[in-house]
Amino acid sequence: MRILIVEDEPGIYNFLKQGLEEESYVVDVAEEGRRGLDLALSGDYDLLLLDWMVPGISGIEICRQLRKEDKETPVIMLTAKDTVDETIFGLRSGANDYIKKPFHFEELLERIKVQLRPKSGEHSIFKLGSIVLNTGTHQVMKEEEEVNLTQKEFALLEYLIRNKGRVCRRTRIIESVWDIHFQYNTGVIDVYINSLRNKLKLRDDENYIQTVRGVGYIAKEI
Repeated sequence: MRILIVEDEPGIYNFLKQGLEEESYVVDVAEEGRRGLDLALSGDYDLLLLDWMVPGISGIEICRQLRKEDKETPVIMLTAKDTVDETIFGLRSGANDYIKKPFHFEELLERIKVQLRPKSGEHSIFKLGSIVLNTGTHQVMKEEEEVNLTQKEFALLEYLIRNKGRVCRRTRIIESVWDIHFQYNTGVIDVYINSLRNKLKLRDDENYIQTVRGVGYIAKEI
């Protein structure tokens, strides 16, 4: 799961980034509103944490712009403003939730989990041929047999399955699964792909994870 924090106070965003990464979230930070809006519109984020008073474009304006673009990414506002009118104003701007500074990290974490719960009609179970991945229980089954994966292997498989039928470029995989945003030897992906294929015991007729030479990988049902 990817979270974008738009916050200009280093003490706050460093604290949040460290805490959320310890909870296995992938976290990006923008210290200025315009940068935050650009990332929110172009990035693949599951949730946004927006400071109301961030420099440049305010968190409220970022939220409004997202909703105008029909982006439904959950938004939690972080702010020192706490009057009823201000709370209503923030929610009417498109925010999903609102938490007043200072706050306890545990409370914010629970609010994040609430926003990331599957909505009615949505499922936490994804299928790829004979493979079943359950994000709720963090389990992977193949032909009714559980497959033991490491955290990174699970995250990689989840990313591929969520993007089933689409080519996943190496740079996007390394950013989304490893949270690395600079030139990096993406050969580590090949190692994990080979490990996934071996642990899943994919037969010749189960080429569910295919290599796109020179580009990346694609998850496809045969």
